[in-house]
Amino acid sequence: MKFLLNALFLFFFQYVSGQCIDKIKTFKPGEKITYDAYYNWGFIWIHAGDVQFTINQKTYLNQNVLSFEATGNSLKSYDWLYKVRDKFQSMVDVETFSPVWFERNTLEGSYKAYENYKFNPNGNIYSVVENSKKPLKRDTLKASSCTYDVLSMIYYARALNFDKYKPKEKIPLKSILDGQLFPLYLHYLGKETIKNRDGKKYRCIKFTALLVEGTIFKGGENMTIWVTDDDNRIPVLVEAKILIGSVKACLKTIEGASYEMKALVK
Repeated sequence: MKFLLNALFLFFFQYVSGQCIDKIKTFKPGEKITYDAYYNWGFIWIHAGDVQFTINQKTYLNQNVLSFEATGNSLKSYDWLYKVRDKFQSMVDVETFSPVWFERNTLEGSYKAYENYKFNPNGNIYSVVENSKKPLKRDTLKASSCTYDVLSMIYYARALNFDKYKPKEKIPLKSILDGQLFPLYLHYLGKETIKNRDGKKYRCIKFTALLVEGTIFKGGENMTIWVTDDDNRIPVLVEAKILIGSVKACLKTIEGASYEMKALVK
């Protein structure tokens, strides 16, 4: 759901010739990852929703792109409490990983939101934003190269080489959300072995992410993410504080991973 999709509000660098990533190694078309989403209610964690991420390759305006899609839905039995029907789609250039297009259609409780961004190579982002609190607005924003939407940022983060950073190091990022540009960062915390809800143990890379205060999240470093410490860099666990309580997403299934899961502790 939204908290997982906002996970990894990460890393901003200055690039030469618009090359955002040297080479994509950690994921490929055909990958599909699912998560169980939990909400903390008093002293118990309730399985309240499901999240799914998929990758495909296609052609968009004569351009070869990687197409990312993420959906998040509350379980129907909990729709009365807080109904969620989220869909995020994003496209990036296959060769440079430069953002090309993004669309968000979300329903979270009584709050509806729509966002559409078209990224121009000259640095312009053509934005269309509408939600329950603001009328439809069209705008053109000037951004630095490799400024990411919320979904493409997740995959960009997975492609980074964490060996270049030291524990407690902060890595800045520039992102677009709700029609605005935000300077954010990731706080790298080192490595840790964790036990997933299904009982499996994973060697992980751990970090927190600076969040923008909004309809769900508190601002500040209130999200912690663990990704596998192997070539796949798959998020295993995400925990976040929200305006009321806390939520987390736990890895459920993986299909089409690029490499053997070497982070799994046997």
